[in-house]
Amino acid sequence: MRTNLNALTTVRNLGILAHVDAGKTTVTERILYATGTTHRRGEVHDGTTVTDFDSQERDRGITIFAAAVSCAWDGHRINLIDTPGHVDFADEVERALRVLDGAVAVFDAVAGVEPQSESVWRQADRYGVPRIAFVNKLDRAGADLDTAVESIRDRLHPAPLVVQLPIGSEDGFTGVVDLLRMRALTWADGEEAAQEGPVPEALREEALRRRRLLEEAVAERHPAALEEFCDQETLSASTLASALRDLTHSGDGVVVLCGSAYRNRGVEPLLDAVVAYLPSPLDVPAVRGTYDGTEQERAADPHAPFAALAFKVHATATGRLTYLRVYSGTIGKGDTVMDAGTRRSERVGRILRVQADRHAQLDRALAGDIVAVVGLKSARAGSTLCAPDVPLVLEPPSVADPVVSVAVEARRSVDTDRLATALARLVEEDPSLVVRTDPETGQTVLSGMGELHLEVAVEKVRRDHGLEVTVGRPSVSYRETVARGVSGLVYRHIKQDGGAGQFAHVVLDVEPLETGVEAGGGFEFRSTVVGGRVPQEYVRAVEAGCRDALAEGPLGGHPVTGLRVTLTDGATHVKDSSDTAFRTAGRFGLREALRASAMTLLEPVVEVTVTVPEDAVGTVLGDLAARRGRVSGSVTRAGSAAVTATVPLAELFGYATRLRSRTQGRGTFTARPTGYAPAPTSVTPVR
Repeated sequence: MRTNLNALTTVRNLGILAHVDAGKTTVTERILYATGTTHRRGEVHDGTTVTDFDSQERDRGITIFAAAVSCAWDGHRINLIDTPGHVDFADEVERALRVLDGAVAVFDAVAGVEPQSESVWRQADRYGVPRIAFVNKLDRAGADLDTAVESIRDRLHPAPLVVQLPIGSEDGFTGVVDLLRMRALTWADGEEAAQEGPVPEALREEALRRRRLLEEAVAERHPAALEEFCDQETLSASTLASALRDLTHSGDGVVVLCGSAYRNRGVEPLLDAVVAYLPSPLDVPAVRGTYDGTEQERAADPHAPFAALAFKVHATATGRLTYLRVYSGTIGKGDTVMDAGTRRSERVGRILRVQADRHAQLDRALAGDIVAVVGLKSARAGSTLCAPDVPLVLEPPSVADPVVSVAVEARRSVDTDRLATALARLVEEDPSLVVRTDPETGQTVLSGMGELHLEVAVEKVRRDHGLEVTVGRPSVSYRETVARGVSGLVYRHIKQDGGAGQFAHVVLDVEPLETGVEAGGGFEFRSTVVGGRVPQEYVRAVEAGCRDALAEGPLGGHPVTGLRVTLTDGATHVKDSSDTAFRTAGRFGLREALRASAMTLLEPVVEVTVTVPEDAVGTVLGDLAARRGRVSGSVTRAGSAAVTATVPLAELFGYATRLRSRTQGRGTFTARPTGYAPAPTSVTPVR
């Protein structure tokens, strides 16, 4: 056992996180090259990268699907997931973060923290994933490490602990000074390995100053480091490294490194930092789960009962791959496991070590491994697989509600069934996609996280299944909320049809909920019934009925959010009252209350950051105003301006094309959801 546990200390499960075009995939490519996993450097612009292997990723030049790879460095196995940076694919990032122990956050040295950088950082915060930061593209014009670090401090609010000093700037960037060891690492053009030497004399004073700032920042946050700092007025390299590791694990500090992945400068020190500071499976808390209401805990031990979480499903030409993070125990090919959610048994056909679209067969996988298995038929993303005799259900990754929908239909009627099968497979692979049939029109509606998300999904149907598909105009998902509620609404449900009757009497108060509306969520139920007039089991039934009623609001049949319902009184019948009767009373009672309330339509809004040349700012501001946008800020740097505004999502359809035409192709924009806001009365939502 001891050998296996010791082996776990040399495993690192990490993700590469960043805003689109910050260099995540290039960093991943350079890591694979530096570790000897690949023998040539892949380039995003050439479509030769390992992790962007899908044809759409290569055509569009962006990461769409989270891709797993494995490599070795300094006696450690690194399981790495390259995640998408576009906001439409945030759910891919969410599923990856759920199973990772650490992450490298990549930032553009010119732009600093960008909108999606902030979003993925908050996602990592929710899962408590320790991070280190890599400030990339220091060879670009306008690159500045200090400005990028300041944006990390201001927008993300961690304590950035900078452990390197750049040597040179922009085109003259040649290396870094390692502030822990006070040694210079330089990379000459055409040479792969770093040359180590003394700190250049011109940088020595600045390096000593920054080393002192680093020591003070660490001592301020780490008790053992503070003790040594007070005794000796300095910190040794070993104490500093140990303290940085502790601060990374606790989240009290973020180690910051720098470099240029494209020019292969700074990648080896980044790998050293991954090994030195990010946690192994043994360093993270034991995973917690439940079964039949009992909470259980599983440590990262190969000899413990088996437990794993499926975080991705991918249908290939050779079979269905289910990606697993093994939290405890051991799994071998041919083993029988249980899907704890459905309580169905599954047999593992093969176990694969994943290298993006290539695979190596394994005989078994141990606690701490990230692998793919073949042979599972019913497991979905978020399913828990466990030992049949020791069941456990782990918390699945959260899935965001879709905000954009399109109607899809097969161009030929004979392909209708094939389209239904293709859409079912899409939803199986990507839980953030939803397929439904519109009850009024009978159309098949595909919903997702954004316009690009749906474009990619439809194109996947066309390419993978050879189907010709007609797509309708996109529409957004609206919500309804209570602007002014009602009190004391009485609803009596009485049904008598010859057999056992149904009786339920409820009195409901409905009021707006102060929190949750802008986030597109929020429902609170409470009971103030006294004297046992409504037994507790019937109170739960009333709440379930109220939740049923939230599916369709009175304005246009949109989901209802942002309200508090209070059960203030009620009555029962000794024979005819039941859970069913009170659930029905809750559903119809709340529907009646909503019809009597003043309701408001909510529409999804996004924060847009538009980057354009300075001479195009006026044009962009006018266009944003025409789209009902509210400008919240503008920053000018190096001849370009970044304008930030809040804009209704419905107004952004086709904006990319319009922006390119108005700026002669020089403008770009990014958007991230910020919740819901009241829609103007002139808006008539299309269902």
